[in-house]
Order: sequence, then C-alpha cells, then structure tokens
Amino acid sequence: MTAAAVALAYIAACRAELAAIKPGNVHARAAGHAMTVADFEASALASAPFIADPERRVGSRILAAIEATWAAVTCNTNLGIVLLCAPLAAAAQSRHAGSLRARVAQILAELDRRDAEQAFAAIRLANPGGLGESSAEDVRRPPTGTLRAAMELAAERDRIARQYASGFADVFDLGLASLSAARARWGNSEWAATQVYLEFLARFPDSHVVRKQGAAAADRVRAEAEVHAARFRQAARPDDALADLLAFDAALKGAGINPGTSADLTVAVLFAEALERFKS
Repeated sequence: MTAAAVALAYIAACRAELAAIKPGNVHARAAGHAMTVADFEASALASAPFIADPERRVGSRILAAIEATWAAVTCNTNLGIVLLCAPLAAAAQSRHAGSLRARVAQILAELDRRDAEQAFAAIRLANPGGLGESSAEDVRRPPTGTLRAAMELAAERDRIARQYASGFADVFDLGLASLSAARARWGNSEWAATQVYLEFLARFPDSHVVRKQGAAAADRVRAEAEVHAARFRQAARPDDALADLLAFDAALKGAGINPGTSADLTVAVLFAEALERFKS
C-alpha cells in the first residue's frame, strides 16, 4: 500500500471511531474529560503522515506521530491508537508474504532496541494518566531489549502491550469478528463501531480505567458494559439502544471514567479491516 492509501485508511478509522457512541469516551454526541472530537480529529491528521511513512520503522513512526500530535493539540489524545496502528501500517506496507495478520507477526518479530527507545520516548512525551513505575523496562529508563520484549513484560497489566505479545490476537479475533457481525446486522459503520467498543469493554477490564481508578472499578465497568452490550445486541434497531447508551455514557463521564483502551482497540480494528480490504 502507498503512504497516501495507508494515511487515508488511518484517518478514516479514527473518524469512524469518533462518530460512534462509546460510553465514557469522547464521541460525536458528547465530549468529555476536557477533550473534544476536534482534538482527536486534529491528532489523526497530524499523526497520519508518520504512521503511514514506509521509510520509518515502527518505533520511528510512533515517536514522530506523537511529536506531531503534541505539537497539534498539546495533550495525550492518541498514544494507544498510535502504538496499535504503527505495526499494522508497517505490516501492510511490508514485503512479507501472507495475510495482514501474518505480516504483523513478522513485523513484531523484527522489532529491535531502537524501536523500544523511540516508543519509550513517545510514551514519556504523551505522559498517559496513571503511568506509574515498573521494576523492569520502565519507560523512564533506557530499554534493555526489544520493543516486543518490553511489551511482553507489560502484557498482563496493559491490553495494548498484550497485542504486541499476542500478535494482535484481540484485534484479529474478537475485534474483526465483532465488526463483521455488526456490519451484517446493522448495515451501518457507526453502530458497528459501537458494538466493537462494547464487546471490548464487556470482555476485559479496560487498562486505562485500571491505571486511573483501579482494578475493582475497572471490573465494575466491565460488568456494567456486559449488560449494555447484551441489550445492544438484542435491540431490534440500534436506535432503540440510544437512550440506554447515552445514559451509560453520562454516568461514566460523571464519575471521571474513560475506557480509553477499548476505544483505541476499536480504532485498530477499523484500521485493520480497511488494510485487509485493500490487500484482498
């Protein structure tokens, strides 16, 4: 894929996720957490050329994208998105054979210490809430191994890191399957993205919520999301679930809870779908 095609697919994925109702997260019907849809759109446009630059390795794409984002909006709007989408873009543009999933596995296997150094620098710049400290491969210290090795150490506590360790299993298994089923049922991209978000939120305690509010709060949100996801799946029409979803959204935002990891994974699923469609 050309840089232009990858950049357009990335921007489209970011915009599709913003258009979807995502309880607790910023979306077109409700801002939140001192951020707006405009902040996220500006971030997507600023970071796209670097995510899509075929001359850059994964770490370089991540760092340049976050530097461009910070220059555009001076806050952390898309660190998780960038961490997830950089390997997907590199895989789509690689010379490796096979499916996008097979190419991602090759790209992850090729990550080196320089990729880790640049990703660590990007994380320090974005300074995500609740970052904390780690006894092994803390981002405030130089890495001792590859980016994938560092992500493997964090995989049990961070769902984005887990994608590096698992070959993006959540994206390719749960995410794309949910998106395909939702598209077939609703025939609408925005509602399909909502369903993907709810499936992630209902299946796993959101890593961002765990970091900010703790594991118990994250598990309560997961249990609540399970109820809302079931109601959404059973709705005769997606609009029937609108009031329920907006009430859940208001409750989460009122409590200062932002399931950002589930939103980041949703962007990655939309981006992967677009890349797969282009390659097929």
